[in-house]
Amino acid sequence: MSALHPEIAAVTARVVERSGPTRKAYLDLIARERDSGVQRPMLNCGNLAHGFAASGEDKAVIKSGRAMNIAIVTAYNDMLSAHQPYGRYPEQMKLFAREVGATAQVAGGVPAMCDGVTQGQRGMELSLFSRDTIALSTAVALSHGMFDGAALLGICDKIVPGLLLGALRFGHLPMILIPAGPMPSGLANKEKQRIRQLYAEGKVGRDELLESESASYHGAGTCTFYGTANSNQMMMDVMGLHMPGASFINPGTKLRQAVTRAAVHRLSEIGASGNDYRPLGRCIDEKAIVNAVVGLLATGGSTNHAIHLPAIARAAGIILDWADFDRLSAVVPQVAKVYPNGSGDVNHFHAAGGMAYVIASLIDAGLLHDDILTVAGTRLRDHARDPKLIDDELVFEDAPERSHDESILRSPANAFQPDGGMRLVKGNLGRATFKTSAVDPARWTIEAPARVFDDQDDVMAAFKAGELDRDVVVVVRFQGPRANGMPELHKLTPQLGVLQDRGLRVALVTDGRMSGASGKVPAAIHLSPEALGGGPLARIRDGDVVRLSAEDGALEVLVDPAEWEAREEAAAPPPAFGTGRELFAFMRHGADGAEQGASAMLAAAGL
Repeated sequence: MSALHPEIAAVTARVVERSGPTRKAYLDLIARERDSGVQRPMLNCGNLAHGFAASGEDKAVIKSGRAMNIAIVTAYNDMLSAHQPYGRYPEQMKLFAREVGATAQVAGGVPAMCDGVTQGQRGMELSLFSRDTIALSTAVALSHGMFDGAALLGICDKIVPGLLLGALRFGHLPMILIPAGPMPSGLANKEKQRIRQLYAEGKVGRDELLESESASYHGAGTCTFYGTANSNQMMMDVMGLHMPGASFINPGTKLRQAVTRAAVHRLSEIGASGNDYRPLGRCIDEKAIVNAVVGLLATGGSTNHAIHLPAIARAAGIILDWADFDRLSAVVPQVAKVYPNGSGDVNHFHAAGGMAYVIASLIDAGLLHDDILTVAGTRLRDHARDPKLIDDELVFEDAPERSHDESILRSPANAFQPDGGMRLVKGNLGRATFKTSAVDPARWTIEAPARVFDDQDDVMAAFKAGELDRDVVVVVRFQGPRANGMPELHKLTPQLGVLQDRGLRVALVTDGRMSGASGKVPAAIHLSPEALGGGPLARIRDGDVVRLSAEDGALEVLVDPAEWEAREEAAAPPPAFGTGRELFAFMRHGADGAEQGASAMLAAAGL
């Protein structure tokens, strides 16, 4: 095994130093909560009686106070394919807890909206703020003081970050995240992408498009492309917050149930009353956060985590910024190509060696911190294992020594790219993220006149009218968290892809987000400061030449500086009403910048 890469060590040291006062304050908080916070032994008899009144056969055990009581915080709903399998988990988990003398109760549910359903629709303007709503719901669930540990049931885009944001305020408790797995593979991703572009060009109709999408998203489980949801699962693995190998086992299998059972059993062993106490707030430290960034870069994961990871870190008293991402990206090779970065999906990735191989090979290359506190091992390498059922007994096998499919997964020494494919670009337009991993290097620098829009639907109309059939930098502004909740603009990807395929030089610049499923078009996203409230993007005009370059990290408008400074800011569109968007006005008004995590909740809490 190689020594830790010096740049990984240097970035970690930078994060540790920067976070000193806030991390100490956080650790002091969870120490106080453990010693004198709300706990079952401190509850009055009336409080306690309310807490176990409906617990049935577990009532006597909970009443005695002698066994661990596990909170189940669940994101179950049966509209969202990834979370539909959770419906039966609580009853199963109660049985698993009883097997080891513990008990479990559903402490609460959290919302789980689907960006796939709301993509390009009004509901997408609630999406980012659903993360803070989930965090608040998690805090409510754990606030009763009835629990000695928690099982967090969630998978998708904002759900895992939201669960962690709320759970970290109860970081004195041990917690394990429990996934439900991806759906089996459906329509090949390249074919899905082809049909989408044909629809964008008007060459196939809605019926053909719907048939294609239905063949792709076809059953229970996480969507199989490597977007934000599956990036969540990867991060929980490299942070040691899952049972080993838990991420990508399909739902409804005996193996999936066995790993869930093992997670419940493990929770019963790592509580404060035993000899192996592993509180969440200690597991998520600076090294674990750096591991999450490294894993994201190495696997070509979702750019949404350039927002979510700084927010999760803040909740644990850790300060992470985009310069950390940029420095790590320069030294972390891309070892996986999973759609949209490649042709295979997460099931193919898992079959090629999956997270066990990724973790083992990155540790061997000195690119991951092995010496972290995990939920299930003495070090992270203990998580580089694959669960198997042998004669109905769960065993964990060591990671394979070699990838089973080098078109999808490779060693760091034979990586697809020498860097992690996520760049910080900055200049007189602000700071933004550019994901290069799916973009042809020949398109890493685009210099072209701007066409400016304040609404993604106006981009669609201009495309249909042929107004974008030229070299162009499409600017979509007033899409930041304070303007409209920072919706994903993935709806634009097929149209921009069509223009690029015509041989045009095309890029996107926006203070909004792009989906973890977005791919080949160069894009500067999450631009901060956002246009609303004085960001320079509010001054750009049609025809201004914009230069975006991942090669030298530039994002600038080529306008005379004096003229640029003298320009008036464009007027922002009026606040949106309908589909509940007005109810989230307080979150928009209080949100901070994308680089800080775009959270009104954390900002108001002084975190």
